[in-house]
Amino acid sequence: MQFKEQWRKVGCFNIYQLRAWSEDFDRTNLSRWVKRGYLAKLRQDWYAFSDILAEPDAAKYVAYKIYQPSYISLHSALSHYGIIPEVVSRITSVTTNRTTMYSNALGEYSYQTLKTEMYFGYNQVRLFSGGFYQIALPEKAIIDLLYLYPQYKTADALLELRFDEWWMKEALNRERLISFAAQSGIKCLQERVELLIKIYCND
Repeated sequence: MQFKEQWRKVGCFNIYQLRAWSEDFDRTNLSRWVKRGYLAKLRQDWYAFSDILAEPDAAKYVAYKIYQPSYISLHSALSHYGIIPEVVSRITSVTTNRTTMYSNALGEYSYQTLKTEMYFGYNQVRLFSGGFYQIALPEKAIIDLLYLYPQYKTADALLELRFDEWWMKEALNRERLISFAAQSGIKCLQERVELLIKIYCND
């Protein structure tokens, strides 16, 4: 209970934080507490109190905490904003670190690598508990998708994405989308964005 009082406000924590807090901390406590259901193991050396996992947006919070730098993007962000019809079970994020995947009690997490100069265009979402997670702006989620999935380069392929037509015509910030594409400095990406706008936003 003393440990919980000290660490619950941190949300997710790792063994290195615990050792910095107390050099003689016995990490076998963690395995024992996981078996008893007090803690949940999120990935190697990362833990959270089990009751935190029931809070709203806990999975998104965990996605950000256990692998940094990162922000939620791609299919998860597009689903979050209602741009695609699918409900995405796996949380998809982007990072400047290596591509990787994790799974835990909350579900599956995937992280895809962006080059450093592409790491922009996201917001922080605050939680009631005081923590936060990072998620791409809608337009940046589209940019990330077109950047990481180069097969979406023809009209037929872009239509297969089934972007919500109302959202694309009424809610999309076209200027921001074009600006993000230009900021990437990638000509073929800019061409895909131009084609996307022509297909979905042509009045």
